[in-house]
Amino acid sequence: MYQFFVKPEQICGKEIYITGSDVNHIKNVLRMKPGEEIAVSNGEDNKEYRCEIVEIGEEEVRCHLRFIKEDGLELPSKVYLFQGLPKADKMELIIQKAVELGIYEIIPVATKRAVVKLDEKKAKFKIARWQGISEAAAKQSKRRVIPEVKEVMTFKQAIAYAESMDIKLIPYELAEGMQTTKEIIDGLMPGQSIAVFIGPEGGFEEAEIEAAMENGIKPITLGKRILRTETAGFTILSWIMYRLEM
Repeated sequence: MYQFFVKPEQICGKEIYITGSDVNHIKNVLRMKPGEEIAVSNGEDNKEYRCEIVEIGEEEVRCHLRFIKEDGLELPSKVYLFQGLPKADKMELIIQKAVELGIYEIIPVATKRAVVKLDEKKAKFKIARWQGISEAAAKQSKRRVIPEVKEVMTFKQAIAYAESMDIKLIPYELAEGMQTTKEIIDGLMPGQSIAVFIGPEGGFEEAEIEAAMENGIKPITLGKRILRTETAGFTILSWIMYRLEM
């Protein structure tokens, strides 16, 4: 079943209105017809609004609400991915898979060893594209919210942004053994806000790790092997998802 996102104000009692680019997608790409059933989410209340298409116009699709599902598909904690800017198009893959794994928000970070440098114009274009990838992944994985991709931050800004979060983790090749990491992951509880910092190719500089530790961010290990930046994020997000959905 196809899923679409609307703003809360587009749900008016039993009537739901879909606008924007989804109208063309429903009409000309999917070639859907009145009477077909779709799922709608408003990105806020973790509910799925199951409805029937009533009318397909040029600028909006009008639907009639059949019933509401409240099955808690979102993780019971908000997980924030602070991702060091990777090379080429790796960020697109990282965003897509992070959304599938239940991430709440993605923060691109310009670290010292990041090869990619984005000026203001390029950054705006990239953020818009990355947000589109997040939305597409949210639809595909039946998420109830579309994770926001924030504007690029410096490492200092990222640390400040994560200051109030409950758990802050940073994979580091010189971190203590796996037992410490297991204890941290096993101690995660529903309702906590969790920040995960992932370095770019080449990892973090020692000064960045020191700054992170001074601000309560705990170094952890992801095992004996060195993982690529995209693999590192998927690994820890999978662990967190497994722990929180037990």
